[in-house]
Amino acid sequence: MYIPQPFEETDPSVLHTLIRTHPLGTWVTQADGELVAEHVPFLLDATRGEHGTLMAHVARSNPAWQAFSTSVDSLVVFQGPQAYITPSWYPSKHATGKAVPTWNYAVVHAHGRPRAIEDREWLLRFLKQLTDVHEADHALPWKVDDAPAKYIERLLESIVGIEIPVTRLVGKWKVSQNRPMADRMGVVAGLTARDDEPMASLVGRASRETSR
Repeated sequence: MYIPQPFEETDPSVLHTLIRTHPLGTWVTQADGELVAEHVPFLLDATRGEHGTLMAHVARSNPAWQAFSTSVDSLVVFQGPQAYITPSWYPSKHATGKAVPTWNYAVVHAHGRPRAIEDREWLLRFLKQLTDVHEADHALPWKVDDAPAKYIERLLESIVGIEIPVTRLVGKWKVSQNRPMADRMGVVAGLTARDDEPMASLVGRASRETSR
């Protein structure tokens, strides 16, 4: 991924936070001489490995778990907030006219060699973790144990776990850092007026860090 220096994000806690808040990753691997992409919700265990370990599951009928490359790293892309940026928000545009539209975004690329897991206990433990994370904000959180045991057993037989120890974690935060401060503040105001709080917050944070 091309990353000009102003857009590089290297803070592991920031990268991990994006993964946790945008867990649907695009898992890309080589299989049978071509690229294969799957869209899979991941859990991140930041305590395992230098950059953490990603965990997921796929249907047993999905050929990806048998066909992925064991000699080339996979790539998992986590897409964070993104937004179209109009130059009409830039004071410099009104002064000189020298401005064009662009697109802001935050993204994390996680690289690592995957392995398939068919162990029942691992799968059950993972499903409980995944469910607990995403049910936590619900008034009546659903638990795996709420379903009949035999039903869960049949489901466990129909899935395969995926674990990817992350060997490289790359972050790109393209959030107007290359614009003058007045233009950045114009972007924050424009995004806020458009009710795009996630991107407005990222632009504002980057601007505050630059001004220190």
